[in-house]
Amino acid sequence: MRPKDLDELVGQEHVLGENGVLRRALESGSIFSCILYGPPGCGKSSIAELIRKYVDAEYHSLSGSLHGAAEIKQVLSRAQELKKYGKRTILFIDEIHRLNKAQQDLLLSRVEDGTIVLIGATTENPSFEIIAPLLSRCRVIQLKPLTPEDLLKIMKRAIETDELFRSGVEIEEEVLSYIARESNGDARYALNTLETIVEATLSKGLKKLRLEDLAKLSPSKILTYTEENHYDLASAFIKSLRGSDPDAALYYMVRMLESGEDPRFIARRMIILASEDIGLADPFALVIAVSAAQAVEHVGMPECALNLAEAAIYLATAPKSNSTYEALSRAKELVEKTKDVEVPLFLRNPVTKLMKNMGYGKGYVYPHDVGGFVRRSYMPEGLEDVRLYVPKDVGKESTIKKKLEQLWGKREGDSGESHP
Repeated sequence: MRPKDLDELVGQEHVLGENGVLRRALESGSIFSCILYGPPGCGKSSIAELIRKYVDAEYHSLSGSLHGAAEIKQVLSRAQELKKYGKRTILFIDEIHRLNKAQQDLLLSRVEDGTIVLIGATTENPSFEIIAPLLSRCRVIQLKPLTPEDLLKIMKRAIETDELFRSGVEIEEEVLSYIARESNGDARYALNTLETIVEATLSKGLKKLRLEDLAKLSPSKILTYTEENHYDLASAFIKSLRGSDPDAALYYMVRMLESGEDPRFIARRMIILASEDIGLADPFALVIAVSAAQAVEHVGMPECALNLAEAAIYLATAPKSNSTYEALSRAKELVEKTKDVEVPLFLRNPVTKLMKNMGYGKGYVYPHDVGGFVRRSYMPEGLEDVRLYVPKDVGKESTIKKKLEQLWGKREGDSGESHP
């Protein structure tokens, strides 16, 4: 089912599209040492096979989880002999992040002197898993998760070409769309799922595979996690965080993860909530949420569930304020009404003599020259009294509110009753 040429490869247009760096190299019959970094099932091994076909070189394939120093030395010795005769060697190492420092050191000098072209594949961030000297001699090619549309193409091609799928079972389009949507960008998972349910369909003597039969035919948890479940559980999770209920938030989060939800989706929702529902009541909430999202990328499942749980508990127990959300909404509404209002002259930068003569920058007082603050509105004319951000008396925002009152005094709208 792997692609036979570059045109058959689905996805990764940014590196294998018409002007992609990998496509240009392969079409010219050349390749450079690189690390293919991307999530499971995005095409790393398929790209390596295409490199094998397009580049005139002896090709060796090892696995970082199965092979060690002895196998690496054997390939390097062979490559040194071939180099004497002008023959290139490509060494592909799957799961290269599993090689220890000593094993990676073996590769370093041979990559450096051109004895081998190294192609590594990893799901882990190379910055943390590959030694710096070796990484500096390889180009990191970051691959993206496949889209549901990509997965749909791959499954349809499999149905057309693989003997199993030509066994007389009719597969509804909705089934393929569902698997594509729930496979989290992983082509291998999508094909394995399709294979499993087709075999189950045949074993039961059925001739048609329908969407409603999936849960019965496959033990996979993902097949009982419908789109409606996805939105229902996500809604319950966010509302539990907003409602300061850490127990409910953890419960719904774990239900999503156990059902096969992409942990990156959960992390993204928490980043949004940190600003929408907590905001400046606890500015550290956004730091926690972003850190959890980064941890998901670096650690992956199942361990990253700990990072998500820590963030969820923090967000649920943090003080809540939607004043940032409200301020942004008011700003958008005001801009829609006043998008043509001119910027005050004193705020414009007099970059030319003509601009200076026209009054650009005239009257501007540099706050640092007068103690750090000038009590003067920076809004356009006619909007000086408009209030957009109105802090609440909760958490850190109560301190912000007092600070603004010290600077500006009590202003119309401070209690929230007057907005544009």
